Amino acid sequence: MKKFLGATFLAGTMLFNTATAAPAPADRETVYQVALLQSLTMGYFDGSVTVKELKKHGDTGIGTFTGLDGEMIVLDGVVYRANRDCKINVMNDKDGVPFSNVTFFDKDFSVKLSNVADKESLEKILNEQVNKHGRNSFYMIKLSGTFNEILVRSESGSKEPYPTLVEALKTQNEVTRQNISGTIVGLYCPDFMSSLNSVGWHFHFISADKTYGGHVLGLNLKSGEVQFDKTDSLDVKLPKKNNFHTLNFNQDLKEEIRIAEQDSQGGK
Repeated sequence: MKKFLGATFLAGTMLFNTATAAPAPADRETVYQVALLQSLTMGYFDGSVTVKELKKHGDTGIGTFTGLDGEMIVLDGVVYRANRDCKINVMNDKDGVPFSNVTFFDKDFSVKLSNVADKESLEKILNEQVNKHGRNSFYMIKLSGTFNEILVRSESGSKEPYPTLVEALKTQNEVTRQNISGTIVGLYCPDFMSSLNSVGWHFHFISADKTYGGHVLGLNLKSGEVQFDKTDSLDVKLPKKNNFHTLNFNQDLKEEIRIAEQDSQGGK
């Protein structure tokens, strides 16, 4: 009888310990990347993970959605989409993600900004900090401020068979706003990432009222503060679908990436 009671107590204790064990802490010092910008450039727009899965790996970042259906802004744990009209909505956990970079944001340092005339001037200021703190690390930034003007773009999405990224962006929609407050979420990738992502800075914007945003093509900043999260680890999640393995990565896609990242189609 004593043996039976002892076994019962032990089993109950083990069950209790398993049920109350704390989950493994999230890795806050890693940039989690879904697929490659190069695969997106070649037209691989299939979702590799869901929004729900993405949020397990970060609360801040950028990306896009299945079919290149809009621009992604991840801020404070919420995954937003800027649709073709550059209007914002919150995405469903089941929505697919073909490309993204996210991290759990922890401020390492910050810089006050004022009277930044354009995107190139902003990148120069940010690069000064990168060179100071280590140019071969990753940096996620949150730049919250007031903009005299900002130009963003987004896109409506494509159907299979998907075009290349440059072809898809030929019909991108561009929207300018003046005297607007909001946050730029940006990612810096070091030079050695040239085969996996875009080297340098990539910016997405969302307005303070969460109604307007997209991929940043131009800006004029009145004042703000930029927070930096320096990160030294990268976790790349490659697609599992067989069609990913038919892509030819033995080609130079630098010009296509430059066009996709920087070129405007004229604006509206």
